[in-house]
Amino acid sequence: MPHVLFTQRILTFTGLAALLVPVFVVLGFWQWDRFEQRLAATQLQEENIAAEEVAFDELTEVDGDLAPDDRWHSTTLTGEFDPDHEVLVRNRTSDDGPGFFVVTPLLTGDGTAALVNRGWVPRAEAADARPEVPPPPTGNVTVTGRAETSETTESTGIQDRDGLPEGQVMLIDVPTLAEEMPYPVLGGHIEMLSLEPAVDETPLPVTVDGYNWGLNLAYAVQWWLFAALVVGALVVLVRREVREAREGTNDAPGRDGREASGADGGADAPSVELDGERAS
Repeated sequence: MPHVLFTQRILTFTGLAALLVPVFVVLGFWQWDRFEQRLAATQLQEENIAAEEVAFDELTEVDGDLAPDDRWHSTTLTGEFDPDHEVLVRNRTSDDGPGFFVVTPLLTGDGTAALVNRGWVPRAEAADARPEVPPPPTGNVTVTGRAETSETTESTGIQDRDGLPEGQVMLIDVPTLAEEMPYPVLGGHIEMLSLEPAVDETPLPVTVDGYNWGLNLAYAVQWWLFAALVVGALVVLVRREVREAREGTNDAPGRDGREASGADGGADAPSVELDGERAS
């Protein structure tokens, strides 16, 4: 009964399934790709944080940037802080609310410097007022922390803008900040976790943002389940149409077109006359 497959209802649902199933499958693979990327980033993050400390100037160079595979690597660097070229990075949040990152150059013995994110401080009550920032220690210090890449709008989603108060920026854009400094600056920057010798008061250390790869995995499975449900619904609809067509055929009159009551020549069969005699 091929004609059953060409009813208006079957054709409409088949067209809808042909449109939705490929879309759901593609969306599932897109989420799967994001899941793999975030899982790989999580694994790299965990491995590099647990890795043995490496001198920051061994991970990067002047006018370069930190390699993506070295991001979050435990690192250390010795030098003297230069508070005269310190900047505050706006619109950074912590569990305590909105505030600033405090980025201070650390000048090493060979004349190069590295930017150090000393941590987070809360904003002042007035939006454009300078917050209270613990000063960096004087003299030679050793910074220990995590290596980080230079920030861009693409990597952070934060839009850079002009017209900010003096000494404030939107991004830790190392090449741009290095243009305002009187010495060569290493690519990337350090997120400080500890300082030797220790000081009593420092900004709050920056925490690492993890990657929620489980959500992307769930989304991928969800899209593929939607595709399977559409295909399953189409199969159920076709089977129902076929069953109803068969039941309709079984309920129709006999193929010879005769009613059951007169098919065997019984009492209700019509009579005819032959040569003037009645026959029944």
